[in-house]
Amino acid sequence: MINFAILGCGRIAKRHAELLGKGQIKGARLAAVCDIQGERADAFGATYGVPAFHSIEEMLARPDIDVVSVLTPSGMHAEHAIAVASARKHVVVEKPMALTLSDANAMIEACDANGVRLFVVKQNRFNVPVVKAREALDAGRFGQLVLGTVRVRWCRDQSYYDHDNWRGTWAQDGGVLSNQASHHVDMLSWFMGDVESVHARGITALAKIEAEDTAVATIKFRNGALGIVEATSATRPKDMEGSLSVLGSGGSVEIAGFSVNKIRTWQFAHALESDGDVMDKYSVNPPNVYGFGHQAYYEHVVDCFVNGTEALVDGHQGRQSLELIMALYESIASGKEVQLPLKVEHCKLGRK
Repeated sequence: MINFAILGCGRIAKRHAELLGKGQIKGARLAAVCDIQGERADAFGATYGVPAFHSIEEMLARPDIDVVSVLTPSGMHAEHAIAVASARKHVVVEKPMALTLSDANAMIEACDANGVRLFVVKQNRFNVPVVKAREALDAGRFGQLVLGTVRVRWCRDQSYYDHDNWRGTWAQDGGVLSNQASHHVDMLSWFMGDVESVHARGITALAKIEAEDTAVATIKFRNGALGIVEATSATRPKDMEGSLSVLGSGGSVEIAGFSVNKIRTWQFAHALESDGDVMDKYSVNPPNVYGFGHQAYYEHVVDCFVNGTEALVDGHQGRQSLELIMALYESIASGKEVQLPLKVEHCKLGRK
């Protein structure tokens, strides 16, 4: 049995705690929770019947904790992940893994130096429709990739940002690109390949925050394909969709729904008998407000420990995703096309 602790008992922690604290992940259990806002930690501890701590040092002193899920504000991920690694406990960290490349590098180095593993949460990669599309990609069914698009049209009103004073700030959070759309940007590059350059624009349309709530971008991939990012948390009055489309010379797939959880289009020039099964059996994931793959994600983490398998998204993969997001911000701030690898000059993300 692998003992997990949760660090940070905010909005996303409920999903993690439900899975770990209610026996939904075979081979894993929730052993402790921690939050500097003591009432939050105490409430989680009481709900799931585990010790609640108000101090990270106190919790990390416990010898019965194997892995800590770092669910604190994004700007604090590096500090907390490094503390967890220094206590020789494995790290699961929510997206984005950090807000600067130097912090991401420090996290990777700390985990390597202490002989612990680093997992970055990208649960939408485990959505059943996404898994099937990735299988088609790996089988070469898309042929030459032409265009990839992600679209995030979600609603986050002012009350969402006012709930915690770090939300929407450059130092601790960023905007729609680094928060709500980070999973989608990650999936776009996962499907389409390495990025050559980006050109982005962003505005703060409806929310009173430092960062952007609406952004668009074009991407040029090294394989010659193009990409489009459309992201907003200013959809009103409610969420519309989170989608991914991949178009190639051999076929096209669009996965839509609230959070890339429903296949809208599945068509290939060379059809297979199994394509009918994809639409009948794998086209829709069961719903959950934070995406649909957290359970499969934690099962993957447990499998990595039990069978020594490689993490689908380790620190290096998480860093690659962060670099792309930072490049988008660099382009917004400079008004210019930005090449990768990234040289940071104007990007405000993570700046104190």
